[in-house]
Amino acid sequence: MLSTLMKSRPAAVIFILVTVTLDVLAMGLIIPVLPKLILDFLGGEMTDAAKWSARFAVVFALMQFFFSPLLGVLSDRFGRRPIILLSNLGLGLDYIVMAMAPTLNWLFLGRIISGITTSSIPTAMAYIADVTPKEKRAGAFGLIGVAFGIGFTFGPAIGGLAGDINPRLAFWIAAVLSLANWLWGYFFVPESLSREQRKAFQLRRANPVGSLTLLRSHHELWRLTTIQFLAYLSHNVFSVWALYAIYRYSWSQGMIGISLMVVGIVTAIISGGLTGRMVKRFGEKRTLYIGQFFGASGMVIAGLAKTGAWLLASVPIISLWNISMPAAQSMMTHRVSQREQGELQGALQSMRSITFIIGPWLFLRIFGWFIDANSAGPIPDVVPPEGTPSAAIAPILDSEENV
Repeated sequence: MLSTLMKSRPAAVIFILVTVTLDVLAMGLIIPVLPKLILDFLGGEMTDAAKWSARFAVVFALMQFFFSPLLGVLSDRFGRRPIILLSNLGLGLDYIVMAMAPTLNWLFLGRIISGITTSSIPTAMAYIADVTPKEKRAGAFGLIGVAFGIGFTFGPAIGGLAGDINPRLAFWIAAVLSLANWLWGYFFVPESLSREQRKAFQLRRANPVGSLTLLRSHHELWRLTTIQFLAYLSHNVFSVWALYAIYRYSWSQGMIGISLMVVGIVTAIISGGLTGRMVKRFGEKRTLYIGQFFGASGMVIAGLAKTGAWLLASVPIISLWNISMPAAQSMMTHRVSQREQGELQGALQSMRSITFIIGPWLFLRIFGWFIDANSAGPIPDVVPPEGTPSAAIAPILDSEENV
């Protein structure tokens, strides 16, 4: 078993990277079309569509919050391969359900299932921890960042083009990608966790509250968890990127799309090309500190940017943040046993899901408060340029408040 795994490691890692890429690509595909489909079901009522879009986002994050620890613990018990394959199959079938959804309630049900099935990404991370030597894990986790960058760069672009033909076409494309991924994994990918390393299933470890026990079991592990929590919470500031760019720089939808594509490309380049080199040269702890420093510095530059050009210039600096996350992730895997890697990744994904729930609400509310002329918050130099459709932003912010 061990010799087979050693020989198949390159293929196994490639499969995991392809799995995550296709999962993120599939999610990205439906980003530009899901709101349009919701709007169609509601007869064009924009305010109701905004409320429902927020509900779709929240329920997706909640499903990941509840099911990531469960799937992680199940992967420690039954192995990584069956959990990943089951997720790929379920995700593919779910996209078919969403493509054929006759009502908004069916579409909402599909989104719930999507939140459950995409919770397998932590299991993919545990797979990488299984097949990668400790000293190379940070670089391998950095490649996961490449997968996310590629998925969020090309997914929305392809989804947008497909949506121009038919809003449901993107769901069919996503379904084909997920099912093709399942077939490849079923026939060609081995298990990464030997039977000797598997751990008995315990329900108390398979829920979000119980999963915190592992994260608090080691002082350094809890400190790293806190750092990761704050980092992912801060990353949710991108939830106001589009509204902020419209309000402050009068950017068009096309310009916003280009800027997000730049974010995805730069993220992929830095995550894949720089993380491993930085860890090799400076070590994991220093790489963590360096990444956090540049992330914070980039955010300061973005906040002070008085032109769109300066905002774009901040993107590479902010993106250097991405070298810190794989370094922290690798450090955390060193502090648990091989039998607990799935539980660890599930707990971390559950923690991330909390930031996905509260982060967008937090930053949207802060943004709304600072641009409200009736509050004490407006910043003197943050004044919408002449002709900015700032009035169109208010209903969106109001609808978020009423979710």
